[in-house]
Amino acid sequence: MKHAGPGALSGLRVVEFAGLGPGPFASMLLADMGADVVVIERPGLPDRAAAEHRGKRSIVLDLKRASDRDVAWALLDRADALIEGFRPGVMERLGLGPDAVAARCPRLVYGRVTGWGQDGPLAHAAGHDINYVSLTGAMSVAGRPGEAPMIPATLVGDMGGGAMFLAFGIVCALLEARASGRGQVVDAAMIDGAAMLASLIHQRRAAGTWSDDAARNFFLGASPFYDVFECADGAFVSLGAIEPPFYAELLARLGLPDVDPARQYAFDDWPALRERVAALLKTQPRSFWCAHLEGSDACFAPVLTMAEAPRHPHHAARGSFVEVEGHALPAPAPRLSRSGARVPHPGPRPGQHADELLRECGASRRATSLSDTSASTTRALKHPKPV
Repeated sequence: MKHAGPGALSGLRVVEFAGLGPGPFASMLLADMGADVVVIERPGLPDRAAAEHRGKRSIVLDLKRASDRDVAWALLDRADALIEGFRPGVMERLGLGPDAVAARCPRLVYGRVTGWGQDGPLAHAAGHDINYVSLTGAMSVAGRPGEAPMIPATLVGDMGGGAMFLAFGIVCALLEARASGRGQVVDAAMIDGAAMLASLIHQRRAAGTWSDDAARNFFLGASPFYDVFECADGAFVSLGAIEPPFYAELLARLGLPDVDPARQYAFDDWPALRERVAALLKTQPRSFWCAHLEGSDACFAPVLTMAEAPRHPHHAARGSFVEVEGHALPAPAPRLSRSGARVPHPGPRPGQHADELLRECGASRRATSLSDTSASTTRALKHPKPV
């Protein structure tokens, strides 16, 4: 992996109360950059090594037991930040809410990620990525004329609106705590993050340069120069020649000399020209168009599958993917020139680091009466069953 190193967050300690989606992904981002992330997992989880837990350590605790909560507190005493992704009120009922943590660990940054946020009329309702993106209006800008809107699963709400803003908020709060000596709560709501991701669209609408009419908006699949098109082999390619010089080059490379580049934004021309471009691209397989257009200023890229992407020469040259246990996974990002990022390694099995974490926080298994699930998990790790 290029730019390997200890990571800019080396020395930072984070306790993550295991959840799904954005919380684990946000803490994985911190772990990639060198943070020591300890995942507190619940008893009874399947024996798995999730990719989103790469670079972390794991302990199993039953937080309904006072002795196990004592261990959680011992871990928090040594931590700089906490991450949790439960519905509002869950951590408070466990006695581990922000007020209780601030009273004991005043410098600790308390990161919370939810779909609807910690307050508001929907705060306690169930939901998923598709719902959060819908409520912000972001879903409405992902539909072709006459078709239902669609946004790639988890990318805009869970990962973009939730995890990325949670990680950003935690780092901001940690920097502020260096000066103030006080932690604070980071309320990372996916609806807030997804709305923020749509800032450019709101700005363009305010300036009058964004049309909600899909037929007059090149972003919404109506134009001949900004969309995905099918090739002869059933694969797809993407065109994105927005600026006039790039559009002119696209026309030239497609062999369309009769099309006037100056009429790029003549909306009435779009339907017929789009059909022409679509028919042309369907005459050859994707490999032909890659050889003819890729690397030019025509703003072109093949639409790769998840399996194909890691093998693309550009990704290979940059080391954009790394192999972990025989699987290609995205490498840590962004890249830092001096401190780098840690080389990813497999995520832990639940409870894998229980003994070392207990030693570090000065607790013992006998004294803490850890749950039977935690103890059995640790025993299984020490004495694995033969395959």
